[in-house]
Amino acid sequence: MAKKSNPNDTIIKLLQQSYNMELETVINYLSISVHLDGFNARQIKESLAEDVGAELNHARALAKRIKVLEGTIPGSLDLVFNQKKLQPPADALDIKVVVQGVIEAEEGAIAQYQKLIEASAEIDPVTNDLAIEHKGDEEEHRREFVGFLREIQRLGIK
Repeated sequence: MAKKSNPNDTIIKLLQQSYNMELETVINYLSISVHLDGFNARQIKESLAEDVGAELNHARALAKRIKVLEGTIPGSLDLVFNQKKLQPPADALDIKVVVQGVIEAEEGAIAQYQKLIEASAEIDPVTNDLAIEHKGDEEEHRREFVGFLREIQRLGIK
C-alpha cells in the first residue's frame, strides 16, 4: 500500500531543513564559543554563547511545528551537516574567520526562512508567522556580526 501523501509535504520538508540547519548552528556556536582565545574574542564568544540558546529555541519551535503538521522530526542519523566555514579554527585567536563563518551561516538561515515564508504564505499562516519571526532573528544576528567584522577590519585584526 502506498504511503498517503500529506498536503503539507513541501512545508514539512522545508521545516526539517531549517531544523537541521539550526541544530548544526547550535553545535558550531557552542564549539566556537568555548574554543576561541584572546582579549579580542571575548565579545564574540559571549554573543555566540547567547545565540546558542536562541538557535536552540528556533529548533524546538520548528520541531513542534513539524509534529503539528504530522511530519517526522529528524533524529541525529537523519541530519546532514555542511557548515564548513563555521568550524572552530585551528588558530583559536582567529576571530575574523569565525565572524565570516557566522555571517555566512546567518545568510544561509535567512535564505532558508525566506523559502519557507514563500512556500507557506498562502496556505499555512502559522508556519508563515514562525518563519517570518525566525528570519527576523537571523537578520539581527547577522547584523551584529557584520558590525564585528567591520570593527575587526578597522582595527586590522587578523
